[in-house]
Amino acid sequence: MQPADTRASVTAPDASAAPVPHDDRLRPGRPAFRRANLALFAAGIATFVLLYSTQGLLPVLSADLDLTPGQASWTASAATLGLALGLLPASALSDRYGRTAVMTASTLAASALALALPFAPDLTTLVALRALQGAALAGLPATAMAYLAEEIHPGALASAMGLYVAGNSIGGMGGRLLSGWTAAALGWRWGLAASAALALLAALAFRLLIPAARHFTPAPVDARALARTVGRHLRNPLLVRLYALGLLFMAVFGAVYNTAGYRLIAAPFHLPETVAASIFVVYLVGTGTSAAAGRLSARLGRRGALYVAIGVTTAGLLLSLADDLLCALLGLVLITAGFFAGHATASAAVGRTATEGRAQASALYLIAYYLGNSLGGTLGADAYHATGWPGSATVGLTATTLAAAVTLYATHQAHAARRAVADA
Repeated sequence: MQPADTRASVTAPDASAAPVPHDDRLRPGRPAFRRANLALFAAGIATFVLLYSTQGLLPVLSADLDLTPGQASWTASAATLGLALGLLPASALSDRYGRTAVMTASTLAASALALALPFAPDLTTLVALRALQGAALAGLPATAMAYLAEEIHPGALASAMGLYVAGNSIGGMGGRLLSGWTAAALGWRWGLAASAALALLAALAFRLLIPAARHFTPAPVDARALARTVGRHLRNPLLVRLYALGLLFMAVFGAVYNTAGYRLIAAPFHLPETVAASIFVVYLVGTGTSAAAGRLSARLGRRGALYVAIGVTTAGLLLSLADDLLCALLGLVLITAGFFAGHATASAAVGRTATEGRAQASALYLIAYYLGNSLGGTLGADAYHATGWPGSATVGLTATTLAAAVTLYATHQAHAARRAVADA
């Protein structure tokens, strides 16, 4: 007979040797992982094709409906404003009803509204439909990253996020190019119809491909808890500064890209509308600078990277003032590079700064970001109508000056805090 202590060691396994629960989240090599990646890629295309579908055809809208640049720009600004206002409600609904349900409803509802846009009889109807479409689109950016974080294995999350962001970028550029090229050839109604058709195909692909969520746990919508979390974020000075930077960088982008097409078809350049619509290819510059922003932050620190982004954007705005086509195009390249670097740096800092309620912290950043697009796009278009390209550039330069002031204030606060610690 075995000694008692030996029997115990055999019959009662050591707790430290308990089996590790199996992690069944999606990994590379599994068909469901590929389907999830392709589904989110398609959803990103659908969302951003629709969100920016009118930005590429603003000059055509102005010519056909006898609109000023400021009036036409509302077709772009209304969508981003609707999206900004819909982000927090959409994130709360996804907690209650599920990520895939909200993303599916979002993309299909926005695509259905897109089918009505070509039949809008006047500007007021078109702007109202675009605002509703933006609100409907809010379900995807508010929910997609939460779905990926829950369903994708952590080791594969970065690549999945990268593919989703690539879908956003391709959709944003593709929506502008497709609608702009089609409108230049056939008119703005056909431009919007082409965008609607592409977005609907992408939305249907998302619905067919997306794997069912297996790690989602429904939670009741608690408006008071949501308000408390939002309040805490808005009382955090660092987060508020990051939100301000997102708004200001996007204000530059909206002011520039809502009016660049008008400038290129006017004197002294007189480019054909199809060529002017192609400026959105410059958007690809953002893919490289977004990736480089992480390395820049690691080398120079967050504020150092922001100073570089602000400086590059400002240099691009100043260079674009020259009445020379090469300078104008190079200016757009620098503006785009600086914008994406600044946006990538600020948005990444939000996730690192928020210690709780990260989803709400990110949603607040996106709200500020899209409000900046609406504000800058409208102000830039009105300024262009009043004084030409120098007016649009002045709106952008005002925003970069404010961004520099915010960053300088943050630097001063950091130095003061270090001095206080040293003196203690």
